[in-house]
Amino acid sequence: MPVSLTRSWTPPGPYDLHGSLRVLRRGPYDPTYRTEDGAVWRGTRTPDGPATLRLSRRREADGGAVCAEAWGPGAGWLLDGLPALLGAEDDPAAFVPHHDVAREAHRRHPGLRLVRTGRVLESLIPSVLEQKVTAEEAYRAWRLLVRRFGERAPGPHPHLWVMPHPRDWLRIPSWEWHRAGVDQKRSAAVLRALQRAGRMEEAAHLGLDAALARLQAIPGIGPWTAAEVLQRSNGEPDAVTVGDLHLPGQIGYALTGARGTDDDGMLELLAPYEGQRHRASRLILLGGPRMPRRAPRFPVGNIAPL
Repeated sequence: MPVSLTRSWTPPGPYDLHGSLRVLRRGPYDPTYRTEDGAVWRGTRTPDGPATLRLSRRREADGGAVCAEAWGPGAGWLLDGLPALLGAEDDPAAFVPHHDVAREAHRRHPGLRLVRTGRVLESLIPSVLEQKVTAEEAYRAWRLLVRRFGERAPGPHPHLWVMPHPRDWLRIPSWEWHRAGVDQKRSAAVLRALQRAGRMEEAAHLGLDAALARLQAIPGIGPWTAAEVLQRSNGEPDAVTVGDLHLPGQIGYALTGARGTDDDGMLELLAPYEGQRHRASRLILLGGPRMPRRAPRFPVGNIAPL
């Protein structure tokens, strides 16, 4: 049996382990993220090497602590950052609802916390893959590339993977990106970021404006991608996503009942939440009515056979 390290963290109040961590999962078949028997498993690459993390929650009657077990060279690093990962640095009490939808969602989901992984590239690469394509296409590309060029996660889980090391991402031939359905524009953006891997990872320790600027200095990484990354790597409550195909319309419909809200309209609606606009968006989507579809879904493409 592989040797593991353990640590526990007790939330200071209500806590939703699965709801808080779900943003780290890239689709239902993400090879780096599994949920089994109430536990969350993550395969990740730390500064000290690959690692596996298993998280489970004790019953409230037994104290409600989150119990962590970690394997691999990066196990110590992972456990050192466990409270931040689980949202200990987040402050849900800083959120002041200004709409009934947000108020009710905040009341119904008191245990939702913004997680902080401290790792930029593991969020940046799949976020770039999600640019201008369906979620299904992006999830498939992530799954294929991780399984083909990554490595088995250390520890006992037989089906958990760790994404490739930056040098291994850089060695992926162009035809393998194509086979995974990733066009040249997106693969080039990933490769440019990987060539500056150290600079990218430094963004995990910067303030929001500086971190956004650091990421967007890479051609092919715009406001949408940068915000999606910092929501996960930095746990930024104000990293609002702009440039999304669906989000402005969903926020607008949930708050006003009207269709056709664009980015400017969404930002105007979220203005009262400045400093907490990402949290507000998540809560509004959790608690608000969903806009009925009137048009076909974005078509699924597949460039691999071309």
